[in-house]
Amino acid sequence: MPVRKRGNKLERWEIALIKAMIADGRWPNDQDILAYFTRPTRSINHRAIAEIRTGKKHTAVKAATADDLEAFLASWPEIDAETGLSLRGDELLIKAREAMIAAVHTFNSAGLTFRAELFIVTAVIAWTYLLHAWFKREGIDYRHTKNQNGQKVVVKTPSGADKFWELGQCLKHPRCPVEQGAKDNLAFLLELRHEIEHRSTNRIDDAVSAKLQACCINFNDAIKQLFGAQYALERRLPIALQFVTFSPDQRAILKKTWGLPRNVEAMMDGFEGRLTPEQQADPRYAFRVFMVGRTANRAPSADLAVEIVPPGSEVAEKFNIALKEVEKKKYLPSEIVNQMKAEGWNRFTMDSHTKLWKKLDAKNPTKGYGAIAVGKTWCWYDTWLNRVREECEQNPQLYRSAAAPPPPVPVEDEQAA
Repeated sequence: MPVRKRGNKLERWEIALIKAMIADGRWPNDQDILAYFTRPTRSINHRAIAEIRTGKKHTAVKAATADDLEAFLASWPEIDAETGLSLRGDELLIKAREAMIAAVHTFNSAGLTFRAELFIVTAVIAWTYLLHAWFKREGIDYRHTKNQNGQKVVVKTPSGADKFWELGQCLKHPRCPVEQGAKDNLAFLLELRHEIEHRSTNRIDDAVSAKLQACCINFNDAIKQLFGAQYALERRLPIALQFVTFSPDQRAILKKTWGLPRNVEAMMDGFEGRLTPEQQADPRYAFRVFMVGRTANRAPSADLAVEIVPPGSEVAEKFNIALKEVEKKKYLPSEIVNQMKAEGWNRFTMDSHTKLWKKLDAKNPTKGYGAIAVGKTWCWYDTWLNRVREECEQNPQLYRSAAAPPPPVPVEDEQAA
C-alpha cells in the first residue's frame, strides 16, 4: 500500500494555482479543486483549500496567471505512466528511481571499461534524491543554512538557487531513515568516489562488486519501506546475462593483471579497518553471492537460470562448509623482507623495511597497510607488500646488487620491524 502522510503541505506553486482556480470561478466547490492536487504519495484535506479561499493562510503567495493555469490544466494529470507519480509533485522520487535504474543499466552494459566508477556516481545521485524526497514529505528542511547577523539564512549557489544537502549530510541527520548497514555501505562508496575522482584508476569492478550489489538491494528496500512496494525496481532490473564463465585460475590471472591502484586498495583497507566484524558481515554493507552450475532435474525448474538459496537452509549450510570467507592474508616483517629477496632485491634488509614504514607512517591504521593481529603483533597486508615492491622497483640502485643475496631473515624479533 502507498505510504500516505497526514498533514502534508501544499507547495508554493500549488497554492498559486489554487488561488487562480478560485478567482476563475469554474470551481466553486473546494472538493473539486482538491482533486487536482491529491496524489498517491500525499493526502491533502479539503480544509487546506478553504483556508486559501478565506484568506486564513498563504496571503503572501500571489495567484498564478491565467496562462499558467491553462497550461497546468492542459497537462493535468501529468503523471508517470509506470508508477502513477506526479511528474511535478513527485519529481524527486521519480528522479531517484530513474537514477538507480540508469546506474544498474550502466554497470550491466557490455563494452564499458569503468563501470564501477559510473555506477557509484549515479547511485549517489539516486540516494540523494530519495532522501530529499523523504525529508520533503516529512517536513524536514534539507537546505544548507548559516548564521548571518544572528539570523539563520539559506545558503545559495553561485547562480542564486537554494543549496541542498549532499548525501553525506543527509545520512548524518538524526531522523535519517537509512539503516546502519546501508549507511556503512554508502559511506564506503562516498569515500571511494572521493578517492577515484581525483586520480585515474584501473578497473575496480571485481573488488567492489559486493558493495555495489548491496547498494542496489538497500535502495530497493528503502524505496519500498519509505514510499510503498509499488515503486520497487526488481521488475525493471532482471538478472544480467553473461557470455562467458571464468575458472578460478582465469580470475586469478585477471586480478593479477589488473590489480588495484595502491591508493584505492589502501583506502578500502583503511575504511574496513574502522568497521567491526559485525558491520563487515552485514549484507547491507556488502552483499555476496556465489553461483554454482546445476542441471535441473525437474521440468518446471529447467528454465530457471538463477536460484537464490535462503540463508540457513540445508542447501546453504552444505555450501557454507565448502565455501569459507577467506581472511585477508597477513605477513610478518621477516616475510616481507624474504619475499623481496626472493624477487631479487638482495639489498633489502630488515633495517630497510623498518626505515621505509616509519618514513611512510605505514602503521597508521587509516592507511590500510596492516593491523595488529593475534598476540598483539603487527602484521602487514598485500597492500604493503605491493608498496614495498614499488619502492624497490623505483630505487633499484638501493636494493639490488650483483653480490650474492644475504640469507633469509629469521622469524624472530618481529616487533622491532
